[in-house]
Amino acid sequence: MIDCAVILPAAGKGERFAAGSSASASKVEFELEGRAVFLRAIDLFHGRPEVRQIVLAVDPARHGEFVARWGEALSFLQVEVVPGGEAERWETVSKAMGRVDATVTHIAVHDAARPVTPKAVIDRVFAAAETCDAVIPGLPVSNTLKRVEERAEASPRDRVDDILGLGEETETHADQPRRVTETVPRADLVAVQTPQVFRAELLRDAYARLQTDGSLAVTDDAALVEAMGQEVVVVEGDPGNLKLTRPADAELLSALLRYRQAESKQADAIRDLFGDDEE
Repeated sequence: MIDCAVILPAAGKGERFAAGSSASASKVEFELEGRAVFLRAIDLFHGRPEVRQIVLAVDPARHGEFVARWGEALSFLQVEVVPGGEAERWETVSKAMGRVDATVTHIAVHDAARPVTPKAVIDRVFAAAETCDAVIPGLPVSNTLKRVEERAEASPRDRVDDILGLGEETETHADQPRRVTETVPRADLVAVQTPQVFRAELLRDAYARLQTDGSLAVTDDAALVEAMGQEVVVVEGDPGNLKLTRPADAELLSALLRYRQAESKQADAIRDLFGDDEE
């Protein structure tokens, strides 16, 4: 069994969520069926035998406010809260890694805005990490993929008009059509999810290299490991491993939670009815 620390990056501004929501707090504090999104993400790992430590990295500008609001609940869950990065996700993960116990064998990184990851996905990733140094969950891509030309940069005035709804045109900059330049073959492509689990020494080495090599393209933690020439393996993800990005995602996540809760209650009722008695 691996001995794992879990890092939950939660320092993002959540601008796409805030743009369409009346919520004043960060998106990870949004209440999903009565419980904050980030707490539901913590629940996925709390109490698992493989998990020794959980570190939550939040917006540094709101660290004190966040601790004041959520400190009691996080203390009960034995979760350490640290200030994350100010701009990039990798900065947040790096700062959280500085608080990870030096003796853990593995480090997992999981989106704090991904609150309903099925237990089976985490089981698969952790099981594979016992024999593989870097493991990520992924799903085969089912949609046709097109590469399109870059969107022309809007002028500052256009951006202000888009935000305020001014100007003669009703079409926003984001709605303007772009020319297709290529259809991308999807046969061997997967859409990557989290948690991503790495041998602790490997992930630390990858981040140490990032600090000295500004040319590295950082899209996720696995990309750093790949850039070192190290093997990353993929296990099966789950379509239900959804991430809260936009307000519409909250409705879908709530519906999924209600469905799972009803399914669980039904299973409990069947067990109560028939019991486990072998007589």
